[in-house]
Amino acid sequence: MARLNLVLLLAVLVSAMYLVHTQYQSRRLFTELDRAVAEARRLDTEHQRLQVEKRAQATPLRVEKLARAQLNMRAATPAITQYVSDPAGAGAAAAQSRPATAAEGAR
Repeated sequence: MARLNLVLLLAVLVSAMYLVHTQYQSRRLFTELDRAVAEARRLDTEHQRLQVEKRAQATPLRVEKLARAQLNMRAATPAITQYVSDPAGAGAAAAQSRPATAAEGAR
């Protein structure tokens, strides 16, 4: 009988230690999950802020201002536009862009 009591006492102690260990792991994982959710929330907020900043940086007026100031660019006018024509290349390009059909190949 004493041996049975000793085995049962040992089983209860092992079960209690396992329960304590499981609760500790559960709490540790919950805090880790909470930290990950907070980090995801922070990253999402930063992503939204960066998107707003990107939209603000890419306004047409700002891009044009930077192009004029830093790159010394100017608007294209008919006075400074040069048109180039290549009559031989235009006919060859038109012929290449039109694929031959089976009916045309039979002729």
